[in-house]
Amino acid sequence: MGEIKFDDWQKFDFRIGEILEVYDHPNAEKLFVIRVDIGEKLINLVAGLKNYYGKEDLVGKKVVVFTNLEQKTLRGIKSEGMVLAAEKNNNVVLLTVDKNIENGANIR
Repeated sequence: MGEIKFDDWQKFDFRIGEILEVYDHPNAEKLFVIRVDIGEKLINLVAGLKNYYGKEDLVGKKVVVFTNLEQKTLRGIKSEGMVLAAEKNNNVVLLTVDKNIENGANIR
Protein backbone atom coordinates (compact mmCIF):
# COMPACT_ATOMS: atom_id res chain seq x y z
CA MET A 1 0.00 0.00 0.00
CA GLY A 2 1.15 3.48 -0.74
CA GLU A 3 1.19 6.45 1.58
CA ILE A 4 -1.83 8.70 1.93
CA LYS A 5 -1.82 12.41 2.53
CA PHE A 6 -2.58 13.66 6.04
CA ASP A 7 -5.60 15.53 4.67
CA ASP A 8 -6.98 12.20 3.43
CA TRP A 9 -6.45 10.61 6.87
CA GLN A 10 -8.53 13.39 8.44
CA LYS A 11 -11.54 12.31 6.33
CA PHE A 12 -11.79 9.04 8.29
CA ASP A 13 -14.04 9.06 11.35
CA PHE A 14 -13.04 6.37 13.84
CA ARG A 15 -14.87 6.32 17.17
CA ILE A 16 -15.12 4.20 20.27
CA GLY A 17 -18.33 2.22 20.39
CA GLU A 18 -19.82 -0.19 22.89
CA ILE A 19 -21.40 -3.39 21.63
CA LEU A 20 -24.88 -3.58 23.15
CA GLU A 21 -26.45 -6.47 21.28
CA VAL A 22 -25.38 -9.25 18.92
CA TYR A 23 -27.57 -11.59 16.92
CA ASP A 24 -27.15 -14.04 14.09
CA HIS A 25 -27.60 -12.62 10.61
CA PRO A 26 -30.77 -14.28 9.30
CA ASN A 27 -29.36 -14.78 5.79
CA ALA A 28 -25.66 -15.52 6.35
CA GLU A 29 -23.98 -18.38 8.15
CA LYS A 30 -20.76 -16.55 9.16
CA LEU A 31 -22.13 -13.06 9.94
CA PHE A 32 -23.38 -11.33 13.08
CA VAL A 33 -25.51 -8.22 13.24
CA ILE A 34 -24.10 -6.00 15.98
CA ARG A 35 -25.86 -3.04 17.64
CA VAL A 36 -23.26 -0.47 18.72
CA ASP A 37 -23.55 2.74 20.77
CA ILE A 38 -21.19 5.31 19.22
CA GLY A 39 -22.17 8.15 21.53
CA GLU A 40 -24.60 10.29 19.61
CA LYS A 41 -26.54 7.34 18.17
CA LEU A 42 -26.92 3.58 17.90
CA ILE A 43 -25.86 1.89 14.68
CA ASN A 44 -26.05 -1.59 13.16
CA LEU A 45 -22.94 -3.30 11.83
CA VAL A 46 -22.74 -6.54 9.91
CA ALA A 47 -19.53 -8.34 10.83
CA GLY A 48 -17.92 -11.62 9.83
CA LEU A 49 -16.94 -12.54 13.39
CA LYS A 50 -19.00 -15.68 13.96
CA ASN A 51 -16.05 -18.04 13.47
CA TYR A 52 -13.95 -16.12 16.02
CA TYR A 53 -16.28 -14.88 18.79
CA GLY A 54 -19.40 -15.99 20.58
CA LYS A 55 -22.23 -13.49 20.98
CA GLU A 56 -21.69 -13.41 24.75
CA ASP A 57 -17.99 -12.56 24.23
CA LEU A 58 -18.86 -9.45 22.22
CA VAL A 59 -21.59 -7.79 24.31
CA GLY A 60 -20.13 -5.03 26.47
CA LYS A 61 -16.85 -4.72 24.54
CA LYS A 62 -15.56 -1.25 23.71
CA VAL A 63 -14.37 -1.38 20.10
CA VAL A 64 -13.02 0.87 17.37
CA VAL A 65 -15.66 1.67 14.74
CA PHE A 66 -15.18 3.22 11.30
CA THR A 67 -18.30 5.39 11.37
CA ASN A 68 -18.26 7.28 8.07
CA LEU A 69 -17.71 4.30 5.80
CA GLU A 70 -20.32 4.19 3.05
CA GLN A 71 -23.35 2.23 4.24
CA LYS A 72 -23.78 -1.14 2.60
CA THR A 73 -26.59 -3.69 2.59
CA LEU A 74 -25.16 -7.14 3.23
CA ARG A 75 -27.53 -10.01 2.55
CA GLY A 76 -30.55 -7.81 3.25
CA ILE A 77 -29.28 -5.97 6.38
CA LYS A 78 -27.85 -2.44 6.28
CA SER A 79 -24.41 -2.05 7.83
CA GLU A 80 -23.70 1.51 8.97
CA GLY A 81 -19.94 1.25 9.41
CA MET A 82 -17.29 -1.29 10.30
CA VAL A 83 -15.86 -2.63 13.52
CA LEU A 84 -12.07 -2.84 13.20
CA ALA A 85 -10.24 -6.11 13.69
CA ALA A 86 -6.75 -7.42 13.00
CA GLU A 87 -6.13 -10.67 11.11
CA LYS A 88 -3.08 -12.83 10.58
CA ASN A 89 -2.86 -16.52 9.74
CA ASN A 90 -6.64 -16.87 10.12
CA ASN A 91 -6.52 -15.42 13.66
CA VAL A 92 -8.94 -12.50 14.03
CA VAL A 93 -9.05 -10.15 17.03
CA LEU A 94 -11.09 -7.02 17.60
CA LEU A 95 -9.38 -3.71 18.26
CA THR A 96 -10.48 -2.77 21.76
CA VAL A 97 -9.51 -0.13 24.32
CA ASP A 98 -7.46 -0.78 27.44
CA LYS A 99 -9.22 1.77 29.67
CA ASN A 100 -12.81 2.91 29.99
CA ILE A 101 -13.63 5.90 27.78
CA GLU A 102 -16.91 7.48 26.78
CA ASN A 103 -18.74 6.03 23.78
CA GLY A 104 -18.23 8.23 20.74
CA ALA A 105 -14.68 9.28 21.67
CA ASN A 106 -12.69 10.15 18.55
CA ILE A 107 -9.64 8.19 17.47
CA ARG A 108 -6.84 10.65 16.72
